[in-house]
Amino acid sequence: MSKKIYFCGSISGGQQDVDLYGRIITQLRAYGPVLTDHVGKKNVLQLEANNSAKEIHDRDVAWLEECDAVVAEVTQPSHGVGYEVGRAVAMKKPILLLFRPDSGKRPSCMMKGADDGSNVVFREYVEPQVPEILKEFLG
Repeated sequence: MSKKIYFCGSISGGQQDVDLYGRIITQLRAYGPVLTDHVGKKNVLQLEANNSAKEIHDRDVAWLEECDAVVAEVTQPSHGVGYEVGRAVAMKKPILLLFRPDSGKRPSCMMKGADDGSNVVFREYVEPQVPEILKEFLG
């Protein structure tokens, strides 16, 4: 069954991982449309330049309400990703949080601690593990 997927990744907080986001989004498309595929594009800031902060917020919250699942890459700290995940938790959406321990960063306790083993899943990973992790979560 096709699922509408909301992908979260840092934009304003730093786009160091945009290429990785693009590769994850490509894999997510096997499970359904990715409502936020722009997050994986290098020109995302240019794509969003004509939208006000209010327009972006309201559109993204509407997509969160519409989606069937949320996948968030949380290695790069981001206020926006934290906000999106918090809203998704309140909406009781299934959420997969992905963190790369080889980044040298520490995961947020709020992200890691949200793992309840069913609705919110926090996974440390290396990129070759992504297909299997997505299959477990979305398949």
